[in-house]
Amino acid sequence: MFISTMFKAVNTFKCRKFIKVKFVNLYKNACFCTNKSEVSSSYEPPKPENPFKRTFRILGNDMKTAKNKVQSFITKVQGVREVTNKVPKSPYRDGVFPEHCDIAIIGGGAMGSSIAYWLKQRAPNAITVTVIEKDPSVNQNIVSWGQYVDASTVLSVGGLRQQFSLEENIRMSLFGAEFLRNIKQHLSVEGHDPPDVQFTPFGYLCLASEEGAQQLEENANLQKKLGAKNELLTPVKLKQKFPWINTDGIALGCHGLENEGWFDPWSLLYAFKTKALSLGVEYVDGEAVGFEFKKMPDMLTEGVEPGSYEAVEKVLVKTESGELRSIKFGFVIIAAGPHSARVAKMARIGTGEGMLSIPLPVEPRKRYVFCINCKNGPGLNTPLTIDPSGAYFRREGLAGNYICGRSPLPEEEPSVDNLDVDYDFFDKNVWPILAKRVPAFESVKVKSAWSGYYEYNTYDENGIVGPHPYYTNLYIATGFSGHGIQHSPAVGRSVMEMILDGDFETIDLKRMSFDRLITDTPLIEQNIF
Repeated sequence: MFISTMFKAVNTFKCRKFIKVKFVNLYKNACFCTNKSEVSSSYEPPKPENPFKRTFRILGNDMKTAKNKVQSFITKVQGVREVTNKVPKSPYRDGVFPEHCDIAIIGGGAMGSSIAYWLKQRAPNAITVTVIEKDPSVNQNIVSWGQYVDASTVLSVGGLRQQFSLEENIRMSLFGAEFLRNIKQHLSVEGHDPPDVQFTPFGYLCLASEEGAQQLEENANLQKKLGAKNELLTPVKLKQKFPWINTDGIALGCHGLENEGWFDPWSLLYAFKTKALSLGVEYVDGEAVGFEFKKMPDMLTEGVEPGSYEAVEKVLVKTESGELRSIKFGFVIIAAGPHSARVAKMARIGTGEGMLSIPLPVEPRKRYVFCINCKNGPGLNTPLTIDPSGAYFRREGLAGNYICGRSPLPEEEPSVDNLDVDYDFFDKNVWPILAKRVPAFESVKVKSAWSGYYEYNTYDENGIVGPHPYYTNLYIATGFSGHGIQHSPAVGRSVMEMILDGDFETIDLKRMSFDRLITDTPLIEQNIF
């Protein structure tokens, strides 16, 4: 594969910039090459296979093929439409494990699947992309509801807002809104129903006390400057527009007028993955459990003794059957959500010396989501409302159902050993706040609840995007602390640009790089809920 060939020659390069230029030129040459023989390849033919094993493997594949023909569609729960199974032929789905790829992505949630989609959408025939996802049955030709049962993507509330304090986050949200509005153009697949993420455009309503009013106003002005549409509301105007609200203790509110609301996270993940599969992305059912390294004695890196540099070359994958396999790659991207730090540690990030001594500061944080019913609660004119305390709620349909929650205080953080729900947390930390802000919520009934993991960045609660400063071929996309699902379209595109173009072309995310951990310059986002 041409990227593998390029990577073998890395030891002749002396700096990252030159490496990127070489890769970009090679990528462009591959994209416009009409003769396959013109593309250099380092493919190593597989070892001869035992004839008896080969016979049984072929018979097994025939059985799988027959089964797939019989079961050519599945039905998603809760009335989601039937989806046919029409994706390109895949060696992995035919039983051949992908031992080589140009780009390996660890994590097949919305972030990893978005990156995979953007890479193959941009260079469909020039690169091979493999996604490693530990959730069961992820290697099926289509996505089923039973997958991703513990994934942060499908357990999130699915909010979309421009009400951030940092330019990068605002711009990513604006693009996310545009992407969702035009999702049928971006992610439709022939033979499948057009994707529908059920976007509900009723905006966000962020409330501030006297203490936070100035920050809220500054945020609103920046958002308007960048193209977002919102309005600042005094307590009197809040009461006029939303009669159900109690404005005691509220000095100012900001209501998003366009491109804000909520959507179905599962449907977005489903659409990303289905489109990625249709473009030829391989999804491997397995867990990344380690890396293999390659010595590159001619590689010179700051803080590393000459001749001692080692690059990541292979990812070790434990399959569902317990077998340990390896995948050789040109580039690897860590997009494993709350488990990203564990994956990074396997690449010696946080356990080595120099630049490798700094760990990836991402850990799982459990968050509860409660579904309540209130017969006389706020109706159609109800945005996703966030109290100054961080407690929030939004409508779920028009039958008096609402979704609500609140991030725990540091001393209240629950154990992440499981996804059990603590209903006492609602009684003590959520309901009293909501009942004060919305008097109708004095009488509510908890119908159900679930919990999920934030990929919480303990350093500054903001995403980490881009290459690791030590490795020339390892990229990171994680740590968004609750807003990764809405930023997944933009982050996927940005990572694609960094790898294929050598720089961010659309939204400049340089300030969100791992480098800020080394220079100790946190990038604080004020609006994390």
